[in-house]
Amino acid sequence: MADSLILQDLYIYPVKSLGGIRLTESATTTRGLRHDRRWVLVDARNQFMTQRQMPAMALLRVAPAYNGFLLTHAQRPDLLPLYIPFETTPERTLFVTIWDDMVFGWRGSREADEWLSDALGSTCKLVYMSDMVRRDVEPERNPEGQLVSFADGYPFLLIGQSSLEELNSRLAEPASMDRFRPNLVFSGGHAFDEDSWEQFRIGDVNFRAVRQCGRCVMTTVDQQTARKSPTGEPLRTLAHYRTVGNKVMFGQNVTSANQGVLRIGDTVEILSVKPATGELA
Repeated sequence: MADSLILQDLYIYPVKSLGGIRLTESATTTRGLRHDRRWVLVDARNQFMTQRQMPAMALLRVAPAYNGFLLTHAQRPDLLPLYIPFETTPERTLFVTIWDDMVFGWRGSREADEWLSDALGSTCKLVYMSDMVRRDVEPERNPEGQLVSFADGYPFLLIGQSSLEELNSRLAEPASMDRFRPNLVFSGGHAFDEDSWEQFRIGDVNFRAVRQCGRCVMTTVDQQTARKSPTGEPLRTLAHYRTVGNKVMFGQNVTSANQGVLRIGDTVEILSVKPATGELA
């Protein structure tokens, strides 16, 4: 009898590329888990910022607070915690660029901009995506017209705990799940079972696994120290056996067909699988 598949972890990242918050339950929305990546940092040219170019962003930790969250700096006790609300108002606005998209955003407070610029040693602005903004999942893989927040491209990222354990069996030093920034982590099954999923259900929410997630240099950043791996791990090892075309795959990009509430401990039910292609066999 196959192992039961259980939702093990739920994570949101209120500010793109900063620390995450582990939840016991979360409502889903048309853009992913509620409050996930609705804020982004942009530079002086209003281009989005991530740990790809600025690994020090990993040192900004996020903790839940009433109707918002607190930011702290792991190595700067002189910086008092900064409170950020989950939502803001359209008093100051601007257009921001994220990948190939330009979207309308609402500015955070001037105090937040100053705190973050000091913390990162680089001028930046904090920007919120309101419900009025339409940012679509890539059209060729989006017949349902799904939306996405400031996440790279999809509302949800799913990874199996067994997949991480299999990767770690190949590494001299194990990698933690936070390097891969998933929203949904499930236990049970075999490594990379999620590669074959098409339609699945968690609790009362139906999902579609759209495509495997191509990984980047950000996976080489230690989320506790903000140091990049001098050997390029775990990306180097993944590249040896998880490369399709010119991309290194780990995890599944996912959309949802309806909204509901997810809870740790929910059963994960596979409804259909993708046709076998032989890739990553």
